[in-house]
Amino acid sequence: MSDRSRIVTPPPATGLTRRSFLRSACTAVGMTSLASTVFDLRRIAAAATLPGDYKALVCVFQYGGNDSNNLLVPRGTDYTAYAAARSNLALSQASLLPVTPLSGAGGRQWGLHPSLTGVRNLFNQQRIALVANVGPLVAPVTRAEYLAGTAALPPQLFSHSDQTVHWQTSLPDQPVRTGWGGRVADLLHTLNGTSEVSMSMSLAGNNTYQVGQAITQYQLSPDGAIGLGWYYDGNEWNHPPSIAVRQLMAQSYGNLFQTGYRNTFQRALDQDRLLSAALNGAPALTTVFPDTDLGRQLRMIARIISIRETLGLRRQVFFCAAGGYDTHDGQVGAQANLGAHADLLTELDGALSAFYAATTELGVANDVTSFTASDFGRTYISNGDGSDHGWGSHHLVMGGAVLGGRFYGTVPTLAVDGPDDSSEGRWIPTTSVDEYSATLASWFGVSGSDLSTVFPNIGRFNNPDMGFLG
Repeated sequence: MSDRSRIVTPPPATGLTRRSFLRSACTAVGMTSLASTVFDLRRIAAAATLPGDYKALVCVFQYGGNDSNNLLVPRGTDYTAYAAARSNLALSQASLLPVTPLSGAGGRQWGLHPSLTGVRNLFNQQRIALVANVGPLVAPVTRAEYLAGTAALPPQLFSHSDQTVHWQTSLPDQPVRTGWGGRVADLLHTLNGTSEVSMSMSLAGNNTYQVGQAITQYQLSPDGAIGLGWYYDGNEWNHPPSIAVRQLMAQSYGNLFQTGYRNTFQRALDQDRLLSAALNGAPALTTVFPDTDLGRQLRMIARIISIRETLGLRRQVFFCAAGGYDTHDGQVGAQANLGAHADLLTELDGALSAFYAATTELGVANDVTSFTASDFGRTYISNGDGSDHGWGSHHLVMGGAVLGGRFYGTVPTLAVDGPDDSSEGRWIPTTSVDEYSATLASWFGVSGSDLSTVFPNIGRFNNPDMGFLG
């Protein structure tokens, strides 16, 4: 697609505060904050002593709250209790995809949702691991403490917006300022040297996860960079609107807001040009991605990874997402209880499988780690046609560096009013988001001494490195 055909509405010149503008205006670009940050920049520079390697983190967010009670299902003697508790949400035992984890099974037999054929294959190849019962926590919590009201809890439990923010910030007991992916980028962005393109890229719009102090997320569409509509780059274009834009960019302005707006707008134009040119020269991928929203997002991420050397990037943080996981209804299907949730997991399975294949094709499978996240899990019991908001949930980590074929953390006791139930099968997390995320951040290059900078609450938990990445 040429620069002339990309159309996007320019950022409005009014209705913005200086703070909100600097964080999100004009297809977010990597820029150094004019204000002082929570990080000592000299300390950041000192941390940038790693060899010339490449690593990427890819967050796959499942908006709405994935029903992981049907992602991982007990088989054998434990199946009867599962089927009785889940009622019309129960998958048939014959439909399950059996898995035999190398560790973490707890002496029980397990199967994956029948839509996850590609995930099961990668699990058996030890390229995917399952991390059990993860959720936002202020500190470890028992059922007795929860019921007695004596435990410190994340505020607004079971709320979509709040739990999404808790997942993406890993700071449930503090005001929202930055996301944990943004703090990681702030700490390690100097590894990218003089690269003019942000290391944080989103294929799914604004998100809290990538909000940083020094680095701002750059937003793309699954088709590539988002350009300014009817703007022709270069002085050779005798086009009045384009000339007017260039004249505005060339002016000096009398206050910080106007200058900041001009500079950010110019950076957006510059980065669109740089990224578009690099993508135009990207090698063609032979891996075929499914023509789904998530498949298209992950295909573009693979294409951007393929031009990492052209962009001068040694560290990248990506965000992509799929919606529709708020399955209060439509979860019960006509065939073997395979309803809307089955379609969502089919999309996830196809996109993840293709993305891993693409990283293998590009020779970076060991350097790219993808992981799922979601607002929360869902209730174990049925509401008649679906499930309601829960808490802890199971998640997938994928990549060549993953010590896969295993379960990590602790699968909850699957019993309503059991030791891990807060109510109606809303599992109290046995693994905190902090532990899950810190393991990913450590692999990415955050040192042990800096983990508490990125995850201030990590000292409250036992496993800052859960061991699922080599």
